[in-house]
Amino acid sequence: MRITRNCMAEIGPHGHGNGKLGGFGLYARIFAIIAVLFLFAACNKKEVTLDTLLEEMTDKSVVTYFPEQEYSLKQFSSYDRKSTSPNDKNWWANADWTQFVREENNNGRREFVLFDADGPGAVVRYWMTFSGEGAPEGTLRIYIDENNTPVIEGDVLDILSGDFLAPEPLATSVSPESEYKRRGHNLYLPIPYSKHCKITYECNAVKFEDNTWKPSIYYNINYRTYESGVRVKSFTRDNLNASKPLMEETAATLLNPEVKVVGEFNKSKSLAGSDSVFVNVSEKGKAISKIKIKIDAQDLNQALRSTVLKISFDGQGTVWVPVGGFFGTGYQIHSSKTWYTKVDEDGQMEATWLMPFKKSSTISVINYGTQNVDVALNVFTLEYKWKSSSMYFGVSWHELNGINTASNPDLDNDEWHYDLNYVDLKGKGVYVGDALTVFNTVSIWWGEGDEKIFVDGEDFPSCIGTGTEDYYGYAWCRPEKFSHPFIAQPTGAGNFSPGMTVNMRYRSLDAMPFKKELSSNIEMWHWVKTKMNYAMTAFWYVEPGFESNVSPSIELVKKTVALKRSDVVKPVVDKDGRLEGESLEVVSCDSGTYSIQYGFELSGKTQLWWRNAAIGSELKTRFILNETGNYRFTAQLTKAPDYGKVQISLNGEIIEKSINCYNESGIEVFPVDFGTYNLNKGENILTIKIMGADKSAKPGNMMGIDYLQFEKIR
Repeated sequence: MRITRNCMAEIGPHGHGNGKLGGFGLYARIFAIIAVLFLFAACNKKEVTLDTLLEEMTDKSVVTYFPEQEYSLKQFSSYDRKSTSPNDKNWWANADWTQFVREENNNGRREFVLFDADGPGAVVRYWMTFSGEGAPEGTLRIYIDENNTPVIEGDVLDILSGDFLAPEPLATSVSPESEYKRRGHNLYLPIPYSKHCKITYECNAVKFEDNTWKPSIYYNINYRTYESGVRVKSFTRDNLNASKPLMEETAATLLNPEVKVVGEFNKSKSLAGSDSVFVNVSEKGKAISKIKIKIDAQDLNQALRSTVLKISFDGQGTVWVPVGGFFGTGYQIHSSKTWYTKVDEDGQMEATWLMPFKKSSTISVINYGTQNVDVALNVFTLEYKWKSSSMYFGVSWHELNGINTASNPDLDNDEWHYDLNYVDLKGKGVYVGDALTVFNTVSIWWGEGDEKIFVDGEDFPSCIGTGTEDYYGYAWCRPEKFSHPFIAQPTGAGNFSPGMTVNMRYRSLDAMPFKKELSSNIEMWHWVKTKMNYAMTAFWYVEPGFESNVSPSIELVKKTVALKRSDVVKPVVDKDGRLEGESLEVVSCDSGTYSIQYGFELSGKTQLWWRNAAIGSELKTRFILNETGNYRFTAQLTKAPDYGKVQISLNGEIIEKSINCYNESGIEVFPVDFGTYNLNKGENILTIKIMGADKSAKPGNMMGIDYLQFEKIR
């Protein structure tokens, strides 16, 4: 072993005498050897630079080892500062905008501090969005190592999602189908610093008015803080210019990844219920580098949920997830392309996580459904060096099926939210991503909730954010689809209406190490009290001997997937004889559009809303009674300037020939008593027919049902 002088000072006397070490000489030499080993280890630790971080982004082996240059991953954000403790109702406070660390006056400029952290460290992900006049019209400045002159200064959108600093996808905005200022703006270019970093935003439009900050400025900034002793080369414009070729190469690789393989294993089989197909790889010095699966079934949607991917490494099971959840397509085929996953329109699904093992790995596909499923499984391997810091790849999945969006429907609006758990892990590892597959049941945004990720037993989360869509890189609940190497929304059909939404976030430089435990959570913060399905997938690497609180659930994957609202919210009259209008199941609609409308002084804040229907058109709905009887039937309907005249039928019998729902002064609710009827247990049909409109009504031919009420007489 050769130790150079530029790495260490010359070692002093080693002891001497007759070829034997004396007591003092022995201790001195042992001490010297230990010192040499420590110095040698320190000298061989690579300096963190812009280049090394860019190289790390495209090296999938890095996250398979616990970080040699240890760091913690944390976040600055504009989260509501009233959120201080899980034991307080303000834990779900939602004023997550225009909240800053402080306000400064720098050279006569009013600058709001968004980020202020000591080094050694690196900013590794930066997201922002805006709303309100002047909100995105400001100057972003990044100060390094307490220098009063910013190393980066310019228009905020040019920096985050333009070409001011970096090309796509290192600087990007999503979705490209959304209005530009309504997008999430994402900067993935790493910004290392050795001593300190401060980020400020100068915006003349910002003011405190009506007891709140205006306009709306949202931000999430993830950063690494390295352990003391890790050498970091601070970001400068000079080294940014010098790194441009590598930056362009990194961007190209992220957009068009090539996966190296040295081995391939293929299996195809038609699986009956409870049948499986598997590939066993027993080769030292290898890792799984790619898995491709294509399935076919009469009910493909159900097969994507009921067909499970199970993987074990060296006999330890770490992956158990529906195939649709693993590849980021939920239980419907929606094309997408990320750094780790790819789904084609023809249903070919591919994942390129690097999955190491010491001796062997078994990759199984199991059909837990009742129908036959044709499976084509392809497994690819790559050379890999297993080291003491190597970790197993893991995926957990569970669905909260038909859960209430309110912890208690009787609580006030600021108290009824609650936290949901992706996974709790005990052991040593790195958290590398998560995904949601949700089925929303109303025409209102479901994902106001903030992520809350606790590391190694901390009382306040390392990462607390500003909303689910912000965490997943987009903004303002937008339903437009997008794909990016690290974030994706293959479908947003459920964002503003009943339907399925899939959101994914894969972590690279923003991967989260933990030495003892990690708890990943997100708020259930729906705008209305309803029911929905909420499936959560988490991705991680862990050392052997870990524990997870999420166990495989065959019962959950067997459940019928939701394709319409009534698959989750059954149209059943409750024990008090009440059925909210939005809970009616629409059987058919001759013309116009129906949806769940939110707002006004409505029961449950929502109603069934039918609009733009042609005269003579019918909307047929159904509801379910739990017992046969004679019922007094009443309802609360709505009226407005653009509402029409309607006829009501119950089980084929006209019970009200014409109700004029026009109201000159605005939207109001009004009661209607339909009389008493004998109704059977089970399904009953309520039909609404558009008969025309009041001569004073505005165009629209609308109608709304707030709720139905049934009082059993006998």
